[in-house]
Amino acid sequence: MSTIPGLHVLGEANFSDHGANRLGASALMQGLADGYFVIPYTLGEYLASNTLEKVTTEHEAFKQAEDEVKARLNKLLTIRGNKTVQEYHRELGHLMWDHVGMARNKEGLTQVIKDIRNLKEEFWQNVYVPGEQGYYNKNLEFAGRVADFIELGELMAKDALQREESCGGHFREEYQTPEGEALRNDDEFCYVGAWEYTGENSEPILNKEPLNFENVKLTQRSYK
Repeated sequence: MSTIPGLHVLGEANFSDHGANRLGASALMQGLADGYFVIPYTLGEYLASNTLEKVTTEHEAFKQAEDEVKARLNKLLTIRGNKTVQEYHRELGHLMWDHVGMARNKEGLTQVIKDIRNLKEEFWQNVYVPGEQGYYNKNLEFAGRVADFIELGELMAKDALQREESCGGHFREEYQTPEGEALRNDDEFCYVGAWEYTGENSEPILNKEPLNFENVKLTQRSYK
């Protein structure tokens, strides 16, 4: 559990048991182990051991959230366009694979941000979602997820574009050593970044928290 009561951290973010090379198998295994075996018991124990405040739907914030969700779902169902959700899902996947994979560059990231924005605009004008809201609608659920994927994909590309260095799983082709190793820029990018949502179709704000190392010295890492 984090310093916030009830907020638990799982996967690689908890820094508990991965090895020296966190990329690839060790990170995936930690996510699987925590997801399948650890967190179900952790949350169950927390819920059973604590007296939680009663939650109702009377608060104004709940009504506002409910209205926003209903409006979003209704919009998805009434567009009645010519392309399926799966088609948009695949298009986004190709864009991310080609330009926001392990190796990125300024030209590709700049272009893919424009492409994703165009895809988003088309999605909300031309997607076709069959069915209705009154029952469990798998197509509607998928449409909501793809809409979120489009937002996340653009944010990932934007974050990768502004981070002008190579570090860990983020490899900018313009920033590498003569031997092809990742070239960090600790003077400018030694921070944790969190993007703040500022509204629909508005530019997010990057908030930075500096990373201060008192007991270790930052050094260039080699994956050879």
